[in-house]
Amino acid sequence: MFRLEGQRILSPAQLKRLSEHKYSCASESLIDPILQPYWNKLTSCLPLWLAPNLITVAGLIVNILTTLVLVWYCPDAKAEPPRWGCFLCALGLFIYQSLDAVDGKQARRTGSSSPLGELFDHGCDSISTVFVALSACIAVQLGEKPGWMLFQCFTGMTMFYFAHWQTYVSGTLKFTKVDVTEAQCSIMGIHLISAIFGSSIWTTKIPVVNLEIFYLMILFSQMCCGAAFIQGVYIILTGGCGRNGSTVAGTSVLSPVIPFGLVVVPAVVISAMSTQNVYEENPCLYILAFGMVIAKVTNRLVVAHMTKSEMEYLDSVLMGPLMLFLNQYFKSFLPEYYVLWGCMLWATFDLLRYCRQVCLEICDYLHIELFRIKPTLVGKDGEKNGMGIRGPQARPPIGSRSARQHH
Repeated sequence: MFRLEGQRILSPAQLKRLSEHKYSCASESLIDPILQPYWNKLTSCLPLWLAPNLITVAGLIVNILTTLVLVWYCPDAKAEPPRWGCFLCALGLFIYQSLDAVDGKQARRTGSSSPLGELFDHGCDSISTVFVALSACIAVQLGEKPGWMLFQCFTGMTMFYFAHWQTYVSGTLKFTKVDVTEAQCSIMGIHLISAIFGSSIWTTKIPVVNLEIFYLMILFSQMCCGAAFIQGVYIILTGGCGRNGSTVAGTSVLSPVIPFGLVVVPAVVISAMSTQNVYEENPCLYILAFGMVIAKVTNRLVVAHMTKSEMEYLDSVLMGPLMLFLNQYFKSFLPEYYVLWGCMLWATFDLLRYCRQVCLEICDYLHIELFRIKPTLVGKDGEKNGMGIRGPQARPPIGSRSARQHH
């Protein structure tokens, strides 16, 4: 049976383990050290009353809105997007990257670090990944090759889930030399090139190899993903930190593949079996719908890691894909386009409902507020000046954002 969230999602034992959670990260990023001075300067300009989670969600909103501009003009990802729209997407991604990098620094600066910061940051990143991947596909008119578009978008979402799968197994979030920041900078470059030269430049053939430019871009991205995938598989199979090499929750290291497979397999099958070409005709809507489903499953994986709990296989968000599957099974009793809209709206609602409830439960347990802090300035001597916040639960900064701050 699908599990619909009731009044409580996290048990008292899970909340206790979450409050004891300590962030662990290892990063070899090539670009992060270069951007550190800029991020530090930007942090110093922020007012002390500005809550880190507010910074995170502001960046996410900017990223979503700029991507939706491209979706509005190119819902099938086939038409050439407006150049100013591509520039806007590059700017929006830069703003998101900057705010995502400084929110953890702001948490340290104000003494407001908590496990909620890590969870909130990962949650926003899971949603952002969907929109960033989609915007890049629109910028290069990848809708002309819908199979490649589906593959590229799902590759991005898969790698994000895969990173947290590794964390669930090893207890440490690991970033390779070419990882999140490098991918974001590459996509900003794609948008800027499309803004300057037009998206038609990606279909230009290179004389020597006789391949369109975007094929080389795909090849490069898949090589980077392949290297990260191989390293991740090795960590999953050999790096379990639980008893007998299990996950942090003591479960099988392969268990996270099942919830993810329950999303990816239906997504591929439904698109292939559609008699109304529901994906080919509505690629952006299709990717957003299944992207929200994947974001919900990824958030549950992050929660399972931070609470050292077993991850349940079935989830209420899967009712969206189930609607599409049943509609196809009954010979498209309803137009697939409308069912797809229903899937997207349900997945978005279910994701937001879950995130809201989890955040409220954590805030209540840690006696903190989600978007409000009482500033505590941390001096060079390590002493805090001003009002302390969040009581005994306050601890050194944690969160995926910290990967950029520990250099």
